[in-house]
Amino acid sequence: MNQEKTIKSEQIYAGRIVNLRVDTVSLPDGRTKKREIVGHPGAAAIVALMDEGVLLVEQYRKAVETGTLEIPAGTLELGESAEQCARRELVEETGFQASELDKLTEFYPSPGFSSEIIHIFNASGLKKVPDADAELPITFVPLGELLTKIRNGEIRDGKTIIGVLMLMLTVERERMSQQD
Repeated sequence: MNQEKTIKSEQIYAGRIVNLRVDTVSLPDGRTKKREIVGHPGAAAIVALMDEGVLLVEQYRKAVETGTLEIPAGTLELGESAEQCARRELVEETGFQASELDKLTEFYPSPGFSSEIIHIFNASGLKKVPDADAELPITFVPLGELLTKIRNGEIRDGKTIIGVLMLMLTVERERMSQQD
């Protein structure tokens, strides 16, 4: 795989969540190009399937000027592991705590311009935390209905789509291993 060598890196913006830099890179053929890079600390997201359905949060997303239904998620804080972030965000956003978290996958949502990586966990053994107020409105959507919402474009959030599909693969794998 051809790699690009960074010749120069210039920080343009340093924010609370993201940083923007412009790198000048040397290509394998000797040409130089500029690359705009959004630096991001990463995030953790949680898929929680309960008897009522998959736990989702409702959020307004300014970047796309619309409300979304998403799996709970949040940005990693300095020194925090992906699992610690997932546990914290689940309680903060939904008021639920998981007894067990299993990593389903991790992915780069936009590797063409961002360093962000999202870690997706399957949460089980959920219990409502006493005195924990959910920051966001929550809803439970049955898995079959959730797939329909994804298919018809009602749910367009990438981490939610990937999380739900990974959960389904896990459920199917468990079902098949029980048949053996």
